[in-house]
Amino acid sequence: MTGWASAEPVVRLSAFVGVLAIVAALEAVAPRRRPGTSRWRRWPGNIGILAIDTVLVRLLFPLAAIGVAVIAGDRGWGLLHQLALPGWLTITLAVIALDLVIYAQHVGFHAVPWLWRVHRLHHADTELDVTTALRFHPAEIIVSLLIKWAAIVAIGAPPLAVLIFEILLNAAAMINHGNIALPAGLDRWLRLVMVTPDMHRVHHSVAADERNRNFGFSLPWWDRLFGTYRAQPAAGHAAMTIGLAQFRAPGDQRIDRMLLQPLRRAEANRGEE
Repeated sequence: MTGWASAEPVVRLSAFVGVLAIVAALEAVAPRRRPGTSRWRRWPGNIGILAIDTVLVRLLFPLAAIGVAVIAGDRGWGLLHQLALPGWLTITLAVIALDLVIYAQHVGFHAVPWLWRVHRLHHADTELDVTTALRFHPAEIIVSLLIKWAAIVAIGAPPLAVLIFEILLNAAAMINHGNIALPAGLDRWLRLVMVTPDMHRVHHSVAADERNRNFGFSLPWWDRLFGTYRAQPAAGHAAMTIGLAQFRAPGDQRIDRMLLQPLRRAEANRGEE
């Protein structure tokens, strides 16, 4: 494995901490919405879930995604390894293809009932801020990792493309979950190249018809291309309700209830389970 690939954990951690700090600072000085729930009530559970996810992945899957890319490259697996393309084009196509896979995966987690059960923990946060981007059930993390590995092999994504994709995905998730106020004109232009906080906030609406829109994380094009785009929430960003109707009690933000949430019966994403 090349030197930069070996340094992947440090590179990713540095990018993660840097973006997390910047977004949290922007939320403090320029919030889009006035929080209705204290950070001290929500953040311990969200950060605790991240810690459990991190430890679990390291224990169960010591081989990182970039390692899968190295193995696939050594064996010539995947579509892009069969094409004689310039390196820059191969990397660009791989990053775009991986982002499309994440979009499709996200749609699937909303459409398939048992996948929705594990994904709804992410939507059960009653506020939306940078820590919501860290709030994914361990079962979802495992399924997502297996899908990502399969996509890396099938696409033939080079290791550098995987590193770039992972950094962009993590950074984009924290940015577009951020409670950040952007000028309307800037938001309109940024939506041409990235998923903005206002664009993604629609996806966290308590209303199912809005929740099942704006699935993109990094690139904003897929929602428009596949007809899942919605520009604004009906109630407006300041007045819209974030979260799920079934999980709004203060105790639902405790980490024990968060971990057990997939076992609790509740309304499905589209109607009753």
